[in-house]
Parts: sequence; structure tokens; C-alpha cells
Amino acid sequence: MLKQVISRSTRAIASSSRTVAQRPLLRSQFSPAPLTSLQSRILPSIRWYSEQKDSAEKKEGEGSTSQVEAKDEVKNEVKEEAKGGEATNAPSSVEAELKKKLEAKEREVIEWKDKYLRSVADFRNLQDRTQRDMKAARDFAIQKFAKDLVDSVDNLDRALTMGQEKIKATAEDQKNEDLINFYEGVKMTETNMLQTLAKHGLERFDPHGEKFNPNEHEATFMTPVPDKEDNTIFHVQQKGFKLNGRVLRAAKVGVVKSQ
Repeated sequence: MLKQVISRSTRAIASSSRTVAQRPLLRSQFSPAPLTSLQSRILPSIRWYSEQKDSAEKKEGEGSTSQVEAKDEVKNEVKEEAKGGEATNAPSSVEAELKKKLEAKEREVIEWKDKYLRSVADFRNLQDRTQRDMKAARDFAIQKFAKDLVDSVDNLDRALTMGQEKIKATAEDQKNEDLINFYEGVKMTETNMLQTLAKHGLERFDPHGEKFNPNEHEATFMTPVPDKEDNTIFHVQQKGFKLNGRVLRAAKVGVVKSQ
């Protein structure tokens, strides 16, 4: 088709050149158009055909590229779906591992809390025991000294008992003033000594008339006594002493025994 168009155009150009050569230079309104006008008419048709061909080739290329792009998109979508599945599986495994670690940490917390509470309880028991030991050491630091001192207090008590019996045995007109003054002086000495010992926790007790208590009393003998209740102390052979509430020396007593 392009050859036909070109042949036609060449024929037209040849005929027009002939007529131009035969005719004068002045062209009438019915004279044929010059060569430039024909070329301007022929060239656009050729250009249009070539552009149409190029556009068709471009469309074919674009179609092939669009197919390639579509395939790539499908592949990408498949890859993304696979990654999404792996991602959904991955968080589940991560959560399971985190739960295991959390459970292990909770067990460790419980164990350490138990150890802490036990250590606190042991420390408090140690504090209480230490305080008791310190108090006992402070209260009974003079225990040995007090045991040695109670014998002297017993001697003063015996002296007062004998002096009182002597004073009662003498008649009123034969009273010995020196003996009475001596007795009063020994009695005052005993009173002051007992007060001083009481300040340090050492006290003397006389269980006469009380019920027998094996923790505080030591029975030296037992005998039936009329008008006395059974297991009652009717005679005190030696008075007892307590140091800060603890029996330092038990009282030696005689106890009533029923017939």
C-alpha cells in the first residue's frame, strides 16, 4: 500500500512538472497545485501510518509488560500471604515461650518470698531470744553473790529470834536494856539489808500457813497436826529467797499430814 501511494505521488509530480513546463509562469485559478502542496499532503499520511504502527508496537509492549507486572504482583501476594502465615505462627510460639518464662519467674518469686519470710521469722526469734538472754543475764548477774549473802541474812534472823525469846523470858522488872538495844539495832540492820536486797530483786518469803508448793518449798518432815488442814505448812525451819521472781533457795518447812 505504501508503494502504491508513493507511485501515485511520483506520477502526479511528473505530470505536474510537464504542465508547468508547457504553461506560462502565471497560474490561473484552475491550474494544478505546486509540488510543495502535494508533498505536504502525502507526508502526513506516511507519518500517520508510521505513528499508528509505532503505537501498536507500544501497546503490544505495554501489554506484555502489564502481564509481567501482573505475574510479579501475584508472586508478591503469594509471598506476602506466606509471610503472614509465618508471622501468625511466630507470635504464638513467642507467646508460649514468654508464658513459660513468666511461670518460671513466678515460681522463683514464690521461693524467694518464702525464704525471705523464713529469714525474717528466724531473725525475729533471734532478737527475742537475745533480749531474753540479755534480761536474764542482767537480772541474775548477782545470783552467785545473792546465794552467798542469804546465809548472812539467815544468821541475822536467827540472832533476832534468840534475842526475842530472851527478852520474853525475862521479867518486866529484870529487863536488860542493853539486850533490848542490841536487839533493836540488829533488827534495824536486817530491815535495811532486806530493803537493799529488794532493790536488786532479792526478796525473802515466809510460807507459814500456806499450801505446800514443791516448786517453792522443801518439806523436811510431815506430821499430823490437829485443827490443821492437810498439806498445810505449820512450821518454817528456814525461810526462802527469790531473785527477780525465780526461786533462789526453797524454804525448808514442816507439812501437815492427815492421819
